[in-house]
Amino acid sequence: MAILQTVDFHEVELLVREAATLFGDDAAAAHITAKGRADFVTEVDLAVQRTLCGKLAERYPMIQFMGEEKDNREIDFERPVWILDPVDGTTNLIHHFPENCISLALAEQHEVVAGMIYNPWMEELFFAAKGQGAFLNEKPIHVSDSAALADSLVSVGTTPYSHEYADSVFSQIKNVFLRAQDIRRLGSAAMDLAYVACGRVDAYFEQFLKPWDFAAGMLIVREAGGEVTDYRGKPISPECPQPVLATNGKIHEELIKVLDLE
Repeated sequence: MAILQTVDFHEVELLVREAATLFGDDAAAAHITAKGRADFVTEVDLAVQRTLCGKLAERYPMIQFMGEEKDNREIDFERPVWILDPVDGTTNLIHHFPENCISLALAEQHEVVAGMIYNPWMEELFFAAKGQGAFLNEKPIHVSDSAALADSLVSVGTTPYSHEYADSVFSQIKNVFLRAQDIRRLGSAAMDLAYVACGRVDAYFEQFLKPWDFAAGMLIVREAGGEVTDYRGKPISPECPQPVLATNGKIHEELIKVLDLE
């Protein structure tokens, strides 16, 4: 975690907050390109990524940059790397639905060591550094204490870019819905993870996520006392796409069993 000692995260926070002012550019948000089914990029995504990539490279030239809107084949996870989703919840942004955010993680030697998620609409900034706890607007946060799925509110993702998974995805969601108190669908993986970390929901799962979707949130949940794995309880890596299950820890094993019922 030597890289943590070289980064001024108060400065990084200011850069993220400044970049997030671009979310309010309605004309840029309306300039949409389809990358695939239900997968869009706007000029806001591109502008946020350009802004943060340039300013982070200027201040921390020793750290690589992995972003959703670029070719990342050159990334070497043996070395430090920023992992950015410039707008997590682009479809929400297009529809003026305020569950969207900037998600920025820092990884070193294959491990996420810092994570920041900022929702400018709610002015909420979630942050964690490995071994230092998790925070919302500088106040400590913790996962919920719900001990049973029946008493839990669970956030779900529908893997909207891959409709071939629809049958299995909605079968799993149904299985959880029938056993949980209720479910929610926010449309932003990073916000879902942040909400697990601060106890607004007790768990979140999605069958297929990219590293920039979950890297920051994964660490924030863990530092808040929760657990993040794949659907079988195995560790996940910021290097490749995979299924993600995040919980308060107390209902983790129960959810793994329910997700395996399909």
